[in-house]
Amino acid sequence: MSRTYTLKGRGTAPRGPEVEIDFAAELNPQQLAAVTAPPGQSLVIAGAGSGKTRTLTYRVAYLLKNAVAPENILLLTFTNKAAKEMLERVEALLPQQTAGLWSGTFHSVCNRILRRHGELLGLTRNFTILDSDDMKSLLTKSIKESGVAKQVEEDTGEKFPKAQVILGLISLAANTLTPLKRIIERDFSTDAEFVAGISKVAAIYAEKKAKANSVDFDDLLARTLTLFREQPAVLAQYQYQFQFILVDEYQDTNSLQGALIEALAGQHGNVMVVGDDAQSIYAWRGADFRNIIDFPDRHEAAQVFRIETNYRSVPEILELANEAIKLNEKQFPKTLQAARPRAQMKPVVAALYTPQEQAAFVCQRMQELHDEDGIAYSDMAVLYRAHFQSMDVQLQLTSENVPFQITSGLKFFELAHIKDFSAFLKFAVNPRDEAAFDRLVQLLPGVGAGSSAKMWAAWLASGPAQTGQTPRSFSAIFEKIKVPPRAEKDWQQLGWTMDEFVQEDGTLRDPLSVMTSIQEGIYLAYMKATFDNFEARRQDLEQFMRFGSRFTTVEEMLGELSLLSGPEAAEGAADSSGRENQDAVTLSSVHQAKGLEWKVVFIIWLTDAMFPNLRAAESNGGEGMEEERRLFYVAVTRAMDQLYLTWPRLWPKAYTGDAWQMPSRFLESLPPGSVDEWRIGR
Repeated sequence: MSRTYTLKGRGTAPRGPEVEIDFAAELNPQQLAAVTAPPGQSLVIAGAGSGKTRTLTYRVAYLLKNAVAPENILLLTFTNKAAKEMLERVEALLPQQTAGLWSGTFHSVCNRILRRHGELLGLTRNFTILDSDDMKSLLTKSIKESGVAKQVEEDTGEKFPKAQVILGLISLAANTLTPLKRIIERDFSTDAEFVAGISKVAAIYAEKKAKANSVDFDDLLARTLTLFREQPAVLAQYQYQFQFILVDEYQDTNSLQGALIEALAGQHGNVMVVGDDAQSIYAWRGADFRNIIDFPDRHEAAQVFRIETNYRSVPEILELANEAIKLNEKQFPKTLQAARPRAQMKPVVAALYTPQEQAAFVCQRMQELHDEDGIAYSDMAVLYRAHFQSMDVQLQLTSENVPFQITSGLKFFELAHIKDFSAFLKFAVNPRDEAAFDRLVQLLPGVGAGSSAKMWAAWLASGPAQTGQTPRSFSAIFEKIKVPPRAEKDWQQLGWTMDEFVQEDGTLRDPLSVMTSIQEGIYLAYMKATFDNFEARRQDLEQFMRFGSRFTTVEEMLGELSLLSGPEAAEGAADSSGRENQDAVTLSSVHQAKGLEWKVVFIIWLTDAMFPNLRAAESNGGEGMEEERRLFYVAVTRAMDQLYLTWPRLWPKAYTGDAWQMPSRFLESLPPGSVDEWRIGR
């Protein structure tokens, strides 16, 4: 039998006075069972709003109270904020007793390890970590040095991906422990030239990092795993040091992170992973659902604890959440139980006629709750599956002067690709608009600020620049302007595309026709090669084109846009940085909302094409639909007091005309009586 033998006078920092903690009084029975679990493998399934952070905090305190030295505990989190919060809570429970405890993100912990042992991998202790801009710059140089871009484009007739796209492919390969070739073929192109070209660029990028004694964020984890696999003695050292490993948000770990945890716990097996399988929603960025769902299969002796008491939501909302997730086959079954009394108000389902009416309903109901019931705007949120679905709500809130902030990115009309589109429109209307000209020509390869200035000077000498009138033929003028060699082909295509803007009488076509020419003539190919979230941006453009279809002329549309982004709009809306203490409604994608909560939540666009997102649902067989259902579950469990579920019956599409919508299958699967259906009058 093993025993613990304590050395006296080890020279460690003095411990604070002994503090008694009544664990049984401060925790509910389910939390207490997890906190006081014996050594070994433990999986804690902590339902939404059940006090996961409290459970982890008290687990650390319990270990410290039971003579486990701080330096023998490793607490892994996903954010520095979470690590700091947990450590502060433990320190509040046991003052001066946490010195030496390893707590931090996977990246910060791996950084510490590589600083100690990096020489074994060819790194010196003063290696640098590339930030996002550094990575992009180094990858751009790698593309140039490889010399493959021009050849691939000539052979295939398609654009070679830019640095940001290739970095996304490299990162996904690293985090999923998947060969890069397979990721390229699955997520970008199966064309052999693209596969070979991108692979060559990635190899040059890796060589450049090695020569520069640098690593990127993914390298911190990947190279630490390599260190453990190639240097068993180093791994044994950390296995001995970290006698107890605790992992937060385990459902969000990817294959690489999962492998690191398994390696460190390989000797003693004292690992407690905490998470909620029903909130695993990040497969698109590499999270591996199998890590949590297969944990008991990988560790036959593992104990599974369920924490199901929810302190956030009223029973009516939790009953809906329990029903919503019930159909998933791959899960640890659980039933959230409310600690709060019943609210006597069921979740509301409201079908609206159009997206604009949906936005009007959301805005009006928020104003009523704010003005009549005294609920702060900051206690309300609008959640959606994809960012473009928020456009009509943003427009409505702006017009009604209701303040809002966006956690899922910039405001819709501030997005880079929307501003690119707007630049085309502005320049077509006003050939003297230098800012619009600069923006659109710098989309071309090889054109920077210097080249743009020379091209603008040449354009100023043309007739349209003198008169301010839209030319009959852009291409006829463009062909007289000298551009960098790399840009010649795209410059010519740009001219042809803009020629399509102009009708025979010299006036501009309607906004939708102009925007269709931009999208099909030049911008879709540019987006695919430039952005790693191409599909999401394509959907944004579809929504922007639908907005444009409301107007007869481009001038009218641009006038409306200027009002939406002018000083009056700015006064009524919070900025997207989310300033503290501002009474503003939150607009957020469901992914960004995870971990947050509001008194009142509106989930919009609950149609069977939008939420679930059918493209995502059809991926990976049935697993895609199960993740979509988990995403709906996360959205529902953000609400504390009131929940509104809305969907538009009609979707006016830019290309194909109006499309009738069916309610989301998530709504259809709810049992009768679990919601109140509101009929909206006009």
